[in-house]
Amino acid sequence: MNTIDQLKWRYATKKFDASKVLSEEKINIIKQAFNLTATSFGLQTMSLLVIKSKETREALVPHAYNQKQVVDASHLLVICVQDNITDTDIDIHFGNVKDIRETPETILEPFKKNLKLTMEGKTIKERQEWSIKQAYIALGNLMTVCAIEQIDSCPMEGFNPQAFDDVLKLQDKNLKSVLLLPVGFRAEDDKFSSFKKVRKQLNDAVIEM
Repeated sequence: MNTIDQLKWRYATKKFDASKVLSEEKINIIKQAFNLTATSFGLQTMSLLVIKSKETREALVPHAYNQKQVVDASHLLVICVQDNITDTDIDIHFGNVKDIRETPETILEPFKKNLKLTMEGKTIKERQEWSIKQAYIALGNLMTVCAIEQIDSCPMEGFNPQAFDDVLKLQDKNLKSVLLLPVGFRAEDDKFSSFKKVRKQLNDAVIEM
């Protein structure tokens, strides 16, 4: 499979085939790809909601400006960030590093202390903004993986995050919704699938030095 050809195949799917559902194998690839996304310090201050329930998605459509991709796609992915980043989050991360890599505590402690000081120097809003930047990295990664796996997707910022948080009870999980990515199969009559991509010439987009 040619990666560039798959990226050319990808487009922001405007109309999904509501009769088709992604296999568990494909959904598992998406979940693993999200978990393998690069994040600053490897801290992973994000979560991914994978919503298959039509009933839940029907309730969300009005809060996404009635964009039908939310309910017609096979699944709706919601990328969320933590309300806050605490010392406990950092302790858990470095505990995982110690267990998985068998790195001695004496080596990890200075890095752990420095990260805690870094987070202490940020307001809660700044910590959230820091996490949101990681969420966009995850979105880009998922879109690329979907293209390679021939899964159609549509990145979406156009929704009411507070309303989504309320419907999904994200406050109970200390999460805030940031981005949406409906995934599934394009409808045969989605006219946008045949549109040629409009991009700058490569020499205008890429500067070699």
